[in-house]
Amino acid sequence: MSKKDDDPKHQSVTSASAAIDFLTLTRTLKTTKRTGWIMRGVPNPESIADHMYRMSLMAMVSSFSTSLNTDRCIKLALIHDLAEARVGDITPHCGVSDKEKYDLELQTMEYISKMLGPLLGGDEILSLWKEYDDGSTEEAKLLKDLDKIEMILQAQEYEEEGRHEKSLDQFFTSTAGKWRTEIGKTWAEEIVRRRKITDDGARKDADKKAEE
Repeated sequence: MSKKDDDPKHQSVTSASAAIDFLTLTRTLKTTKRTGWIMRGVPNPESIADHMYRMSLMAMVSSFSTSLNTDRCIKLALIHDLAEARVGDITPHCGVSDKEKYDLELQTMEYISKMLGPLLGGDEILSLWKEYDDGSTEEAKLLKDLDKIEMILQAQEYEEEGRHEKSLDQFFTSTAGKWRTEIGKTWAEEIVRRRKITDDGARKDADKKAEE
């Protein structure tokens, strides 16, 4: 290590440069629309960052009622889709294998980890991303559920607003019965219950108009 590397002023400048490089990279999370909604004809759908932000709120609120580490849950939520800043929002319908998707995202996370370095938490961010992807810790299990919960809640909201050209049923059928936690199960049941109320109301309105 050179004397320059030991200089606090040099470290501060280098750290600031790395931080701004990282934050500039993550701008695409704000501007990239989620692929699933685009495929279903939702006009001006949410961005990746929109999804990540509400999922972070879900992580905070849901963890309060458990013995899980709230800070860790929030960190996992903030990081779980971070790789999409470079690779985009790859869905099962994009023609990319699970292995190829994992490899692309891992390469991005390693790039980000190296960009930030230990001083800005690069090692921890990479470790958290791997923890989420593996899904074996209790916190990661909850976050895997919340990822799906945020998706079906958004689907239910788009349906209620009538903002879709094609059916959004697939978002509900693809997640049904796949909950790893009690929170995931009960929150999903509540969303489905509200969806049914909306559907019943829409049918009543349609029947009323048909009678007129």
